[in-house]
Amino acid sequence: MNPDLDRLQPYPFERLRELFADLVPPADRRPIALSVGEPQHAPPAAVCEVLAGSLDRLARYPATRGELALREAVADWLAARHGLPAPDPEREVLPVNGTREALFAIAQTCVDRSRAALVATPNPFYQIYEGAAFLAGADVRFIDLTAERSFLPAPEDLTPEDWERCQLLYLCTPGNPSGAVLSREQLAAFVERALAHDVVLVSDECYSELYADENAPPPGLLDACHLAGNPGYRNCLSFHSLSKRSNLPGLRSGFVAGDAALIEAFTRYRTYHGCAMPPHHQLASITAWRDENHVRENRERYRQKFRAVLDLLGEPLGLSLPPAGFYLWPETPIDDREFARRLYAEEGVTVLPGRYLGRDAGAGNPGAGRVRMALVAELEDCIEAADRIGALLGRLAC
Repeated sequence: MNPDLDRLQPYPFERLRELFADLVPPADRRPIALSVGEPQHAPPAAVCEVLAGSLDRLARYPATRGELALREAVADWLAARHGLPAPDPEREVLPVNGTREALFAIAQTCVDRSRAALVATPNPFYQIYEGAAFLAGADVRFIDLTAERSFLPAPEDLTPEDWERCQLLYLCTPGNPSGAVLSREQLAAFVERALAHDVVLVSDECYSELYADENAPPPGLLDACHLAGNPGYRNCLSFHSLSKRSNLPGLRSGFVAGDAALIEAFTRYRTYHGCAMPPHHQLASITAWRDENHVRENRERYRQKFRAVLDLLGEPLGLSLPPAGFYLWPETPIDDREFARRLYAEEGVTVLPGRYLGRDAGAGNPGAGRVRMALVAELEDCIEAADRIGALLGRLAC
């Protein structure tokens, strides 16, 4: 067996199942899950129609690079969304089967394990980053994200020695779980430092289309490249997905855009990996990327849920509206694991202990003492869950 498999830690939801193994939720309360970031809104009807009407495409093998029409749709979307010159759909865009597999695979493409490789990642983080680094033979350097610094990383978080050794750096903006957004200037600072040290900069932007202020969409890495004087996107890759934007997690559709040389190498890796997007998924994805109406409606539904839940929990948990994403990331009045256990056992509501999303890198686990709440259920369920959480908080305060 590959010995690097032994470096992988249990996935957060495996740990959650173990945490709840001896518990029975109340029989008189319908379970409400706020633990998994899986969109529950209905997918766009037009996308489903295209998907159903193109099943004859299953008779063809898909190309790793995908259909030109899909790459053009992505390039046009990036240009319109960020006010950029459209990336070259032939060289700077690559369709992928959702960001999860691509964020993992990019480390296998870019990490040189013969040079004592280091990969840097925010902490808390999407656990795929760590697993990708370990299975690429790299060590991981964690950048702790705390409330005191608005849950945002900075280039100075890595020492000069870290930058010299680092080969790949993951960013996540908007952040999972905080919803914090790196500004264009902050992203540009990472671009400049990555270029100076020849580090591949990977920006996970799968939550970029869920934001609180309709007039202030989050910037992206490609946007910041132009500010940093890097219009060719050297060393920079932006990852996007239809899962959150369009409520299509089962379609497994996303893209990578940026540095043409990295895209070429990534395409070569993926050709051997055998993960080309199915042809009918590509056609459905074109429809999704070329429509913004359903995305605006989706954002408004999340805003309604945030307003309702914050009316109930904002003061008790010291919460405010996050800039983006669909998570709340509150501090808990007791240990985060015990809070999750009691909430499940007494109220039938599932949340994820924050420590399961972080690591203790020497200064404690920055996720400890918090829980992640995903407002993915229907509005009425989110309100009901907030009422139940409030009831538990009331008992804890006695």
